[in-house]
Amino acid sequence: MPSEPGDATKTICPYCGVGCGIRVLEGDDPGEMRFMPWGDAPVNEGSVCIKGGAATQVVDHEDRLTEPLIREDGEFREATWDEALTRVVDEMEGIRAEHGPDGMGFFGSSKTFNEENYLIQKLARRYGTNQVDNCTRMCHASTVWALRTSLGMGAMTNSMADLEDAADVLWIQGANPGEQHPIANSQYFRQAVLEGATVIQVDPHANKTTRSFEIDDTDRHMHLQLKPGTDIPLLNVVLKTILERHEAEPDAGWIDEAFVEARTEGFDHLKETLADFDKEAAAEECGVPLEAIELAAEKYAMANDAAIFTGMGMSQHTCGVDNVQNEINLALITGNLGRPGTGVNPLRGQNNVQGTCDVGAMPNVLPGYQLVDDDEARESVEDVWGFEIPSEPGLTNVEISHAIGDTVHGLYVMGENPIMSEPDGNRTEERFREELDFMVVQDIFMTETAELADVVLPATTWAERDGTVTNTDRRVQRMRGVHKVHENTRHDLDILCEVGTRLFEGDEERRSSENRAEPGGAFAFDGPEEVFEELREVCPIMHGMTYDALGETGIHWPCYEEGDEGDSFLYEDTFETESGLGRIEGVVHQEPKEVPDEEYPLVLTTARLEEHYNTGTMSRRSPTLSKQHPENFVDVHPNDAERYGIEDGDRVNLKSRRGEISVRADVTEDIKEGVVWTTPHFAAASANRLTNDVLDERSKIPEYKAASAEIEVDIEPAGDEAASADD
Repeated sequence: MPSEPGDATKTICPYCGVGCGIRVLEGDDPGEMRFMPWGDAPVNEGSVCIKGGAATQVVDHEDRLTEPLIREDGEFREATWDEALTRVVDEMEGIRAEHGPDGMGFFGSSKTFNEENYLIQKLARRYGTNQVDNCTRMCHASTVWALRTSLGMGAMTNSMADLEDAADVLWIQGANPGEQHPIANSQYFRQAVLEGATVIQVDPHANKTTRSFEIDDTDRHMHLQLKPGTDIPLLNVVLKTILERHEAEPDAGWIDEAFVEARTEGFDHLKETLADFDKEAAAEECGVPLEAIELAAEKYAMANDAAIFTGMGMSQHTCGVDNVQNEINLALITGNLGRPGTGVNPLRGQNNVQGTCDVGAMPNVLPGYQLVDDDEARESVEDVWGFEIPSEPGLTNVEISHAIGDTVHGLYVMGENPIMSEPDGNRTEERFREELDFMVVQDIFMTETAELADVVLPATTWAERDGTVTNTDRRVQRMRGVHKVHENTRHDLDILCEVGTRLFEGDEERRSSENRAEPGGAFAFDGPEEVFEELREVCPIMHGMTYDALGETGIHWPCYEEGDEGDSFLYEDTFETESGLGRIEGVVHQEPKEVPDEEYPLVLTTARLEEHYNTGTMSRRSPTLSKQHPENFVDVHPNDAERYGIEDGDRVNLKSRRGEISVRADVTEDIKEGVVWTTPHFAAASANRLTNDVLDERSKIPEYKAASAEIEVDIEPAGDEAASADD
């Protein structure tokens, strides 16, 4: 008999980082699962977006990987697990013997759980390298860097609930929650607006957020439609305006002098940076009227509680760290930190991108953002793990890709698809195909990266296993599996445990304890809860959490001791910096590394759609989601369309110095003249075939949001759009 609705399993949606609760019900047929609402879920109270409602459609999809595969003579053949894992371990041992441990790179996944990402970074470090990274490098690495160095922690400063309850002004820059975080937008942002909050949106592209609040043409909604890559000049206009007005009206509250004096450092540097700043010229460069930016500055500075929301439109630039630093500057000088309804709040795009960073799957930090080159922190983790950790940060994922054929010869890829997700995709694919000695991929579908692997390991989906994820406002939540669909697939955690055991089972250094039976030592875990218990030992910000305490509601980190309820907002009394002060630092405009010229006269920028998820491994296989947007397209301003002779719906070739794609042209005033906009979701026409792989010097994030482009009319029909790519 099929299960009754009361038997539905409570878990978390596998798509964006809002952390919506859903229920999954076993269907009538073996392997079938159906979505059910979870009416009293703590984050979304039963509401879901179109992706959440369709999430179960891909669990038993016909494309699922179901058997281990080994490449022989250029073709895949099915293999036993023993055969496949033996090949993986032999190849990894051979690479370490010939090239040293830095000859391997490890890719964690923001679609897998905290416990699994904890294990892959531990595996990398036991192998002897810090070269482990995840997709935050593609989305919010610059945000994490700026928040961590200037405030202390690389995450949202506030919770969704306190922002809804207390914020008077929502400053949304480079983010589109109406499209990319629809439940956060409808449940929290829109509710705040209904209660009187003002929205200031800064984005080159008009979008669902622009239209979602139904307060257009009022004094409570502004859209500053700037040119891509000019966020620093726009914010410097805002900051300069506040400084000028404060000087003219020192008692009007433009600057929170008491907060600046007691809790910040660097204010004089900001004033010096902006001393000779030309607001008029900067506004013209942004393409936004000066008076509009000044009005936005007034609304933010005069609010009782103002909250900044930041997204990939800010982070995905070679000046991404400085972009976010300027948002921090704005919050600090106005005292909008350390209380409900304020702060600087990155909206995270994948269901566990926050947690993947929290547990240390990055080359420069250990669990809990402890720096690998901090001797005391490193030694405290070594005491638990029982082996030495390299003291120098490793390469980031894009740097690893760039080093293939030079210092990097092997890759271990869990649930990621760098062929599609990394910029300059044509060159990335060439390196993976021609210059890599060995690659193992564990995933649920045959992604573009898996097609180039030497070994493919079939994993289970989010609905088949247990673990935890961390949502965008630092809430650690439990995922609960229903049942395994395909007998010969394995959970990511179990795969990593066996690889680790096979690699290191004979080492004298291995750690044994009453919780780990020999052989295997450091990788002999009996399920995700046991892994989480070790994670708690080495991750101070999660030390107070247990599976029982997480329950159905979850807990926000930091949670230092058992019984703590976690903090809904950070920095009430002090910042988590060395000095305890928030760091203000003036920044100056940097143009994108590639600007329009005669050959490529347009600015290309990219973003996501509500109905799809990153580059589409799951969402493109969902009939419901694919029906909404079956192919890629490019938004073109009417004046540009007239100049090129393009009619709405025409096929065009969109080109950059790195490649070209064939897409449908949508003629719209949503985009500024001289700018074109497209998405990364579709394998047959991915924006990342065109994007530039130059990096922010500090955070190493690529510049996805600004590249030079050109359009040509395409007289040939576009290729098959049915192929999908990884998220």
